[in-house]
Amino acid sequence: MHTTCSTNCCGRPPRSPGAPSTASLPPSPAPASEVCRDGPALALALFNRVCRDEAGARVVPLTVHTYGILMGCCCRGHRPDLGLALFGRLHRTGIKTNQIAVNTFLKCLCYAKRTDEAVNVLLHRMSELGCVPDAFSYSIVLKSLCDNSMSQRALDLLQMMAKEGGACSPNVVTYTTVIHGLFKEGETGKACNLFHEMKQQGIEPNVVTYTSSIDALCKARAMDKAELVLRQMVANGAQPNEVTYNCMIHGYSTSGQLKEAAKMFREMTSQGLIPDNFTCSSLMTSLCKHRRSKEAAEIFYAMTAKGHRANVVSYCILLHGYGNKGCFGDMIDLFNSMKSNGIAADCRVFNILINGYAKRGMMDEAVLIFTEMREKGVSPDVVTYTTVIAALSRMGRLTDAMDKFDEMIAMGVQPSIPVYQSLIQGFCIDGDLVKAKELVSEMMNKGIPCPNIVFFNSVINSLCKEGRVMDAHDIFDLVIDTGERPDAITFSSLIDGYCLVGNMDKALKVLDVMESVGVEPNVITYNTLVNGYCRNGRIDDSLTLFREMPRKRIKPDTVSYCIIMNGLFRAGRTVAARKMFHEMTENGITVSISTYSIILRGLCRNNCADEAITLFQKLGTMNVKFDIAILNTMINAMYKVGRREEAKDLFAAISHSGLVPNESTYKVMIKNLLKDGAVEDADNMFSSMDNSGIVPSSLLINDIIRMLLEKGEIAKAGNYLSKVDGKSISLEASTASLMLSLFSRKGKHQEDIKLLPAKYQF
Repeated sequence: MHTTCSTNCCGRPPRSPGAPSTASLPPSPAPASEVCRDGPALALALFNRVCRDEAGARVVPLTVHTYGILMGCCCRGHRPDLGLALFGRLHRTGIKTNQIAVNTFLKCLCYAKRTDEAVNVLLHRMSELGCVPDAFSYSIVLKSLCDNSMSQRALDLLQMMAKEGGACSPNVVTYTTVIHGLFKEGETGKACNLFHEMKQQGIEPNVVTYTSSIDALCKARAMDKAELVLRQMVANGAQPNEVTYNCMIHGYSTSGQLKEAAKMFREMTSQGLIPDNFTCSSLMTSLCKHRRSKEAAEIFYAMTAKGHRANVVSYCILLHGYGNKGCFGDMIDLFNSMKSNGIAADCRVFNILINGYAKRGMMDEAVLIFTEMREKGVSPDVVTYTTVIAALSRMGRLTDAMDKFDEMIAMGVQPSIPVYQSLIQGFCIDGDLVKAKELVSEMMNKGIPCPNIVFFNSVINSLCKEGRVMDAHDIFDLVIDTGERPDAITFSSLIDGYCLVGNMDKALKVLDVMESVGVEPNVITYNTLVNGYCRNGRIDDSLTLFREMPRKRIKPDTVSYCIIMNGLFRAGRTVAARKMFHEMTENGITVSISTYSIILRGLCRNNCADEAITLFQKLGTMNVKFDIAILNTMINAMYKVGRREEAKDLFAAISHSGLVPNESTYKVMIKNLLKDGAVEDADNMFSSMDNSGIVPSSLLINDIIRMLLEKGEIAKAGNYLSKVDGKSISLEASTASLMLSLFSRKGKHQEDIKLLPAKYQF
C-alpha cells in the first residue's frame, strides 16, 4: 500500500504526478560545506521519496531505526517539531518503538521546550511505549530541567532515580548535569552537598564534574574552595584540562589575586596546556589594572613565542596598560609591532593611544596620533573626539577644543552628551558663561538632554574648593537660567565656598535663600556652616548653630560632633570638648576612629599628653583599631613627655598591627631623634624611610637641614642639602636665612662652609 508523508517533513510541496522522478536525474555534485549544511533537509527529502515509492518492489520497508535517525537529524537541524511529527507517524504505523527512538523523542520534546511533557513521558508513558527508562533517558530530561532553570526539580528527579536503582541508577553524567545546574542557579550549598553525595555513592567525579564545580566557585569568588576542589581533582587522578585552568586563572584574575593567577598560569603552561585568548586577556587586563603592565607583557610575548597568535584585543589590553602607566615608549613600540605581525590598527587602538597621552596632558602627542589616524584611513569616532575635546577643555585650550568640535560636526559625527559637558565645564571654569549658556541652548535645540544638576554641582563644588566662590555663584545663576532646580548639594557647596573664604554672612544668606525656595537644609548643610564658624575662630557662633540643629529637626551626626570637638580643642576649651564627647556617647552617636583621633590630638595640643596616652592605652585594651595618623600623634606625645622608650616601642609595633609607616611617621621619629641629639639614629631612620620607597617632602628635608645646622652638624646638613634639586625639593626662605647667619663673615660656622655642597659655598 502506497503511503505519503502527510506532515511533508521536508517542508516542500509533494511532486506533481507529471513531474519527472529525481531517480532519473543524474546526481549533481555539491560542495562538502553545502552537503553538511543541508544534511537534515536532504535526509527528510529522501524520506519523503521513500514514502512515495514504498509500494515499489525495490524499496525496503521503513523501520524504527529509520525513524530514529530522522528524529535525531531533526534535533540537530533545530527542527524538533518535525522530529515530534515523525514520532507521531511512527506510532500510527504500528511499528514497535525501541529505547533509542523513545530517547530521541524525549530529546525532541526537550529541544522544543516541552520539558514538562518530557518528564511525564519519562515517568509514566515509557512503559506504554514498551520501554523502560534508562540512565540516558534521565540524563536528557535532567539536562533540560537544568537548562531551563529548574534545577530543584532536576535534583528531586535524580533522587527518585537513585531510589529506583537498577538500569537507571545515577551515573557520573547525571550527577554532573544536576551539579552544574545547581551551581548555575547559585545554589552552591546544594551543589556541594550533591558533589559529596556522589562520591559517597562510589561514583568518582570526572574532569567535567570537577571543572563545572571549579568554574561555579570561581564565578562566586570562592577561590579557596575552588583551589581545594582542584587539588582533590589532581589527587584523585583526574587531570585538569585547559578549561579547568582557564576557570581558575580567570577567577583569580577577576578577584584581584594576581600572584595566584600568575602561579596557576605557570602551572598550566608547564604541563603543556595553552591558555585560550579569553584567559590570557583576563589575566593581562587584571595585571594592567593594577599597573603591572610589565608582567602582562611577559605573558603576551610568552604566548606569541609558543605560536599563540595575538589578536587585536590582546594588543589593546597591553597598549592600554602601557598608556595608563605612562610607558609611552613601550606603547609606541608595541603599536609599531602590530603592522609587522599583520594586525591592522583600528579605531579602538588609536583611541587608546590618544587617551594615554591626553590623560597626562600631552596634547601635542595626542594630536599627532589623531593626525596619523586620519592619514591611515581610520575615521575618528565619537570616543576619539570626546577624548581630545575633554582633554583640551581641561587644559583651558578652549579654542582648540571648539575647533575639534566643529571638525567633529563637519565629519558627520554626532556630538555626545560628554562632549557638550566637557566644553560647558571648560567655559564655566574659564568664566565664559555666555558661551556655556550658548552650548546649553544648542543641546536643547538638538533634543540632547541638558546637563543636570549633578553636573552643575560638580562644577560649583570644584570652583568653591579653589576659593573661586564668586565664579561658583555665577554658575549657580546659570543653573537657574537653564531651568534646573538647585538642590541641597548645590546650596551646601556654595555655603562651603563662602565659609572657605571666611564670608560667613554671605554663607548665612545662602542658607536663607535655600529655605525660602523650599529646599530643606540637611545635616551636611549645617555641618558645613558649623565647620565654617570653627575654621574662622567663631566657636561660640558654631555652638549656637549646633544647638539650633535639633530645633530644625536635624539630628547631629558623628561628623557634627567631631567638628565641634575639634573646634573646641583648637580654641583651648578642653573641658567643653570632653563634655561634648560625653554628650555624644550618651545620645548614642557612633564613635568613629576619626572621633578618637580628634580627641587624642586635641588633648596633646592642649598639653594633656599624659591623659591622651592613658586614653590611648585604654582604647588598646578595648581592641580599637587605630589608624597610622593616631599612632603618629601618640609617638609624638610620648616623646613630648619624655617617654622615649615607649615611643620607640610603639614605632616598632606598627608593622605588627598591620599598618605601614608613612612620611609623617618618619618625620615624627626623625625630628624627635634630632631633638634628643641622636643624629646617627635619625640618619638611619631616614635611610629606612628611603628604603621603604617613601619620598621625603621638601618640608621634611628643610626641617632636617635646619635642625642639623642648629646642632652644628654641618657635614650631615650638607648631605641633606645635596638632595635639594629646586624642583620637588627646594630650599625654603627660613633655611636660606639660617645658612646666611651661620656662614656669613660674622657667623659662628664661617670656617665650616667648605663642608657644604659647592653650590652653597658663597
